Amino acid sequence: METAVSASKLPSILWGTLIITGTVVGAGMFSLPVVMSGAWFSWSSAILLFTWLCMLLSGLMFLETSLHYPRGAGFDTLTRDLLGQRWNVLNGASILFVLGILTYAYISASGAILQHTFAALALPVSARAAGLGFTLLVALFVWLGTAAVSRVTLIFLGAKVITFFLLFGGLLGHVRSALLFDVGGTESHYLRYGWMVIPFCLASFGYHGNISGLIEYYRGEGKKVARCLLLGTVAALMIYLVWIVGTMGNIPRVDFIAIAQRGGNIDALVDALGNLLQSASLSVLLTVFSTFAVASSFLGVTLGLFDYLADLLKMDNGATGRLKTTVITFVVPLSAALIWPNGFLVAIGYAGLAATVWAVITPALLVWRARQRFPHFQGWRLKGGNLPVLLVLLFAVLNIIVSLLSYADLLPVYAR
Repeated sequence: METAVSASKLPSILWGTLIITGTVVGAGMFSLPVVMSGAWFSWSSAILLFTWLCMLLSGLMFLETSLHYPRGAGFDTLTRDLLGQRWNVLNGASILFVLGILTYAYISASGAILQHTFAALALPVSARAAGLGFTLLVALFVWLGTAAVSRVTLIFLGAKVITFFLLFGGLLGHVRSALLFDVGGTESHYLRYGWMVIPFCLASFGYHGNISGLIEYYRGEGKKVARCLLLGTVAALMIYLVWIVGTMGNIPRVDFIAIAQRGGNIDALVDALGNLLQSASLSVLLTVFSTFAVASSFLGVTLGLFDYLADLLKMDNGATGRLKTTVITFVVPLSAALIWPNGFLVAIGYAGLAATVWAVITPALLVWRARQRFPHFQGWRLKGGNLPVLLVLLFAVLNIIVSLLSYADLLPVYAR
């Protein structure tokens, strides 16, 4: 985002697309096959596609609203001006909760996957110890600043891309259509398990915090930013679909129950795939890919939480001030992960409910109010009038209802 931009030429769409795809695709993708195991491939793919559409529209709504304001204006500025201070407080609390719960989820996931990695090397390390050590390393990079995080993230992203293509080329070669479509399965009422999938799909398309930076990056060219959002989220959608095919086409549906009973952590999924494929090279690639996926997501989320807390608490950007903010950033999620080390799947589900406020409802309300206040705006606008706004708000209501029913244990759960 800090790349120098010439005065006469805007950056390529490719860079913005990569930023969005890299932000969306992370460790959260490992939760999808587990929570989708009840609805299985066909229904889960349809729900994922619908979620992608709604999350893309909400991002485009935030983009349209942002173009009414100076470049760089974020959620706090727009929400306070258009929706008032009370909603701004609620929106800020939802952002803080999502980033905090995801930090906890990634600490939990990193401990589990690193324990699995060390076990393969005959090194007995507990998940708590591995998670603690890795969290302290991430905290060091976050304390050093954005430049350090961006350099490390670039390394992780490169490794993730390379291992992704190597891994999925192997996984897809082992896919069995009888497993993917559950031919001869005993459970025919798959759709009733689909409701549980919605909050997890929503949490898997979080990129809205990057939109303000892209507007600055492309100097207010809304059309270019819109193309980045479209292409970036489409690429993420394709990756998710390939991942679902690769896992559901190799692991029998019934085996996901045991994975869920282990907390749905990444190491359980890695173990299941490794045991079924009986391929040492694919098992290594799967471990490497999952490690880098967790690491890149972990760095991005914690840096976002750090920046939000620093701005909220008006912390000094010097070494001492950054140290204080770093401690505040990690102390609660790390403590929770040490006490409840297997909460990855549950945490992602809670993130979906909280993200509904700031990534779905708030953008829809913002664009609705902005169109009232700026009726003669001549810049880029999302087409379709109020129909996309209504669709996104209905999606938000559906997600809230499903999440609350889930927390009350009123929805059928397959993988339990």
